[in-house]
Amino acid sequence: MLRTTVQDATGSPVVLVDSVSSLSVDDRGAVAVTGSHGGSSSAEWGTRFLPGLIFFNDAGMGKDRAGAAALDLLDAAETACAVVDNDTARIGDADDTWHHGVVSSVNRAAAARGVAAGQTVRDATAAWHTSGVIAGR
Repeated sequence: MLRTTVQDATGSPVVLVDSVSSLSVDDRGAVAVTGSHGGSSSAEWGTRFLPGLIFFNDAGMGKDRAGAAALDLLDAAETACAVVDNDTARIGDADDTWHHGVVSSVNRAAAARGVAAGQTVRDATAAWHTSGVIAGR
């Protein structure tokens, strides 16, 4: 299972995990790019470790609304979330999501930090890190 750390355009660390269940307490406050779909169980797992921003692949959006479920649950937990269009990145492949993913929707917490639909995951991550807003609870 993939778990690696890369750097965004600002030099800030970004954790890549194929499954959201690979997140750990060490990822608190980090940007996490996952290959997981944004279903309710993935969102609940994401809230356990409270990454600063989490990208989910858009599996199920428009079918079982998995991505929308993630946005809603993470909004309630005040955790920033962005959903990636699965036409731009393979489901289950965080590395592909990092290199090719395009954001299809965001929740309020992510939007407040400059993350927007239509951005690449890399551009959205850079916007997050340069927003000037201090992360934290």
